[in-house]
Amino acid sequence: MNSLDLRVLLIATAVGTLLQVAMVTVGHRNKKVMNLFAVGGMGISFLAGFQYAYLAAHETMGPAIGGGAIAGGTCAFIGIAVSYALKDAPATLLALGTISSIVTGAIGGWLGRFFV
Repeated sequence: MNSLDLRVLLIATAVGTLLQVAMVTVGHRNKKVMNLFAVGGMGISFLAGFQYAYLAAHETMGPAIGGGAIAGGTCAFIGIAVSYALKDAPATLLALGTISSIVTGAIGGWLGRFFV
């Protein structure tokens, strides 16, 4: 049974989190960036999932998708939590945005397997 590569998961999640927090921090002061939170946030989660699968090239499809989902969802949850703390996002977005980003992270993990 394959398991997730925790080192790679930490790297993909950390990079995604840095990008998510940077986006919501800039968006707090820039309305144009704030208007792109949904697309930008899911895009970053997709990239976190893709990065996980790419860096964990030794893994099979299942763990690549799972790792992508975890990386994408975790970084989104943290980014949305920061946005909520800044009063730029409602609390309900923590659930909806995280679920959406879990899906896009999983898609990134799936697609990333084809590039290794």
